[in-house]
Amino acid sequence: MAALAAAPMVPPALFAQGAAPPKRRSSAVTACPVPAVEKRPAADGGSLYARGNGQLSGGPAPILFLHGGPGGTHLGMVGALPLADARGVILYDQLDCGLSDRPGKRANWTVDRFVSEIDAVRRAFNLERFHLSGTSWGGTLAMEYAARQPAGLESLILLSPLVSTRAWLADAEQWILGLPPEMQAAITEARRTGNYDAETFQQADLFYARRHLSRERLSPLHLACQGRRDPLFNLDLYLHMWGPSEFVVTGTLGDYDGEHLLPRINVPTLFVGGEYDEARPQTLKAFARQVPGARYQMVAGSGHWVENDRPAEHQRVLREWLAGRA
Repeated sequence: MAALAAAPMVPPALFAQGAAPPKRRSSAVTACPVPAVEKRPAADGGSLYARGNGQLSGGPAPILFLHGGPGGTHLGMVGALPLADARGVILYDQLDCGLSDRPGKRANWTVDRFVSEIDAVRRAFNLERFHLSGTSWGGTLAMEYAARQPAGLESLILLSPLVSTRAWLADAEQWILGLPPEMQAAITEARRTGNYDAETFQQADLFYARRHLSRERLSPLHLACQGRRDPLFNLDLYLHMWGPSEFVVTGTLGDYDGEHLLPRINVPTLFVGGEYDEARPQTLKAFARQVPGARYQMVAGSGHWVENDRPAEHQRVLREWLAGRA
């Protein structure tokens, strides 16, 4: 699962099957950009791994990226590193993820505690002013943080965010209706029996992931970064907070709903999502209307992992949003 292990959300069925990753594409990109700075911010529960590139002080406000999951790693965000030619870029692994400490205490696995990590990273990098971007589950954390109206937050970018589990599952039901009939039947049967290890369900789950999670092979930049100390996706964390599939929720996020937070966000906000995203364009557009002055941009041809599926468009969207901003 090396090819999908850094993706914002990864169906556990892919791990359970030991599915071979999509064939890797050839690329002129041969090395992952080396971090200019690496830090171990002290957070509630343990220390985090963080890396920075570009001008981190004395210039335009840096941008901090939050990876998805729950249980992902900063490798899912390396597509943002080219932005370091214009301003500082900071990536980090959440607690129990990637290269951060892994105490494995479920008491740490709450939305509020993960949100608190953002200020821990801010302190470590002396970020009086910064931009914030979160993808998928990272979008949940970024939304929660921005709704608290913290001083120094300049703008917010929510890429395919999980705003509410209810809306996420409603979108999934619409996409499932487009799957082949035999796969719909497998999903229905697994839901009836609770047997999500069934081969027919796992095949349907994989088909869904390759249609709506990540539609492309690993991008050259993500491919180059995969070998860097190989931080692993935390499947236990994903299962505890989410569940056995992107569209089957049995974990603590089952009743999560942050939609009421959207009107509280008081900084310029951009929603971004793929054409075939798990968070459907119609849904993200409706969420954007609830944030004062927010914009929504759809990336054609992309699934949920926009920066992998359409790296050039991902770069263009972010650069245009940040251009001219302090």
